[in-house]
Amino acid sequence: MPSRRTLLALALAGTAAVTLLTACATAPSSSAERPPIVFMHGNGDSAALWQTTIWRFESNGWPRERLFAIDQPYPLARDDDAVAQAGRSSTAESAAFLRAEVEKVLKATGAAKVVLIGNSRGGNTIRNYVQNGGGAAVVSHVVLGGNPAHGIWKVKGLRENNEFSGLSAFMQQLNAPKGPNGDEVTPGVQWLTLRSDNNDKYAQPDGLWIGSPGQPTNIGFDGPALKGATNLVLPRVDHRETSFSPAAFAATWQFLTGEAPRSTDATPESAPVLDGRAIGADNLALTGAQVTVYAVDPATGARRGEAAHQKTIGADGRWGPFNAQAGAAYEFVLDVPHQGVTHIYRSPFARSSRVVNLRPERLAPAESGAGAVVVFSRPRGYFDAQRDTMRFDGQTPPPGVPAKGAGQSTSRVRIAAGAPQRAVGAEFNGERLTGQSWPAAQGHTTVLELTY
Repeated sequence: MPSRRTLLALALAGTAAVTLLTACATAPSSSAERPPIVFMHGNGDSAALWQTTIWRFESNGWPRERLFAIDQPYPLARDDDAVAQAGRSSTAESAAFLRAEVEKVLKATGAAKVVLIGNSRGGNTIRNYVQNGGGAAVVSHVVLGGNPAHGIWKVKGLRENNEFSGLSAFMQQLNAPKGPNGDEVTPGVQWLTLRSDNNDKYAQPDGLWIGSPGQPTNIGFDGPALKGATNLVLPRVDHRETSFSPAAFAATWQFLTGEAPRSTDATPESAPVLDGRAIGADNLALTGAQVTVYAVDPATGARRGEAAHQKTIGADGRWGPFNAQAGAAYEFVLDVPHQGVTHIYRSPFARSSRVVNLRPERLAPAESGAGAVVVFSRPRGYFDAQRDTMRFDGQTPPPGVPAKGAGQSTSRVRIAAGAPQRAVGAEFNGERLTGQSWPAAQGHTTVLELTY
């Protein structure tokens, strides 16, 4: 039976070669009957990471009004789950937040049950809610991408009460055997886990990515797999790509519908409408900040005319809606009082989105003397020098990207003081971005943010 084996998903980007899942799928195939989906992001992240996944669902006929990506306040886990910590959330707080959001979705849609899809820490939250918070009664399917289901480390004396320790009471309780087969998942719900073969930074037998190179973590590459779930391996994907890659979408769609998706591409819209929230690292609204949007020349990042949109941020954090032009590249200027100005350059948007979240980028202390700082960011994945084709301001690989392993999602270039403003370009697997450098001495930072 497929739900009791680990399967190999030989999925290439842009294809849907995922098989053997039909027997696990029980969700309706008619688009009119699609259940609502709630997307739960990971540690320190926001709803914005689900943008391309939502596009793929919409492009295959899942109704837009039944797709809900949520922003958890204080998305970082506590160092010790039992000890209150400013700006961070406990496992109980995270599960309570998800429960409240699911209740809102059920009320708004009139649905009896929802599908939950989570990345990384979001999987811990989902499992906790389903198992301990009443979620089993209202959840039909769960998809977990890169979930550290058995912890990121399992080492005596190493932050044992952290949410990500395999020895924590939280993790031990989640994984306690359930039912006659000793399953690790809550019965009555269909479960799918997606993991990398060996390229997930948080499912590694060596402690390199937790700051202890050469030390065993006692966690294997198969750490995200769960007994009782359908467990799929997606070759060479990194930690975030277990949720946000074309291969992850194809596997998820097949699991939910019993059919391969028509496409893993986003079908373009002629008049995309954009919106999102201006938020800090705590996912709280940057009330009083100002967002200004400019159309720019994609080859140079230079502005094309006056501002296309401008808004002062209120309590809900919303900076839109903004009627974008199909095929246009944009600069989003986020001006936060006493925190500086961030210039975010984005590729043209294929479709409408309500999760174009904007976060400020701050200068590091070591960058105080730079003329300008430009950040190359890949929110939905990592940079892999052995796998990806990439260049940043003429440098290959980009600065700070290790020669081996996929564990870095940003790269930074410092431009010398006194240098004139200029175009700075970046490329990643065919997606090209160009922005302008801005004076760091005046609190400005440039971000080139990839879509894929």
